[in-house]
Amino acid sequence: MLSSEQIAELAGALAATAETLGQTLSASACELMAEDLAEYPAEVTAAALKSCRREVAGKLTLATIIERIHAHDGRPSANEAWAIALAGTDERDTVVMTEEINQAMAAAQPVLDAGDKVGARMAFLSAYERLATEARRDKRPVKWSVSLGFDPARRVQAIDQAQRLGRLTSDAA
Repeated sequence: MLSSEQIAELAGALAATAETLGQTLSASACELMAEDLAEYPAEVTAAALKSCRREVAGKLTLATIIERIHAHDGRPSANEAWAIALAGTDERDTVVMTEEINQAMAAAQPVLDAGDKVGARMAFLSAYERLATEARRDKRPVKWSVSLGFDPARRVQAIDQAQRLGRLTSDAA
């Protein structure tokens, strides 16, 4: 949670960001938005505002900022999550996945076992989006875990890659 001084600074950053997008926000609107964003870490919000300045062509909205905060929370996109989950179906492979990927795959697995890969993907994507949205709403940080496969060479490769991507700490790896 941000201090009163940090909220005031954030309100100023909101006004300046809106100005770079050709928009003027009232002081009270900036203050309200800053209070809503105060529950996020300051550095994450600053990065989201920078993304807005570079990417947004329209008006600056709270939803636009929160979308960018969520995009940088460490969770993969739904399609990337599906690829990770699919790799986990080969028991030789070691896979590093989030809780949401694991839970979504549990929902999709019966459809995949029935031989319907397209239906499984659709079930997975729907469940993953719902689970990721709930986690973000509840401000739960992303949690990566390792599912060890049988192939030792693949273990090393998967864990090294996860460490390079910042998904696992050195200690966890």
